[in-house]
Amino acid sequence: VHVMDFELYSNRQISDLKFKLVKAEQEVTALEQNVTRLEGQVTRYKCGAENAEKVEDELKAEKRKLQRELRSALDKVDELESNNSHLCKRLEKMKSSRGMAQTP
Repeated sequence: VHVMDFELYSNRQISDLKFKLVKAEQEVTALEQNVTRLEGQVTRYKCGAENAEKVEDELKAEKRKLQRELRSALDKVDELESNNSHLCKRLEKMKSSRGMAQTP
């Protein structure tokens, strides 16, 4: 009787442990799939970050180029305005000297 009770108890324990083993294996499989999915996400995010850094570097270079062009254009505008001002003054002098020459 004791042997039968012990055998019955042992069989229950074995069944419980087999069930726990199957459950643990399912959990391990789920966790492995989760790890694989997360690794894929990390790879995509790294790729996205690298692309964003590349675009950022390109935009910074473009900004520097445009700022140089802007400075050059502003210098040219200043030069042309100065030249225009000088020519306007010369024109006014010429007009005033003509006016003086015509009034005897």
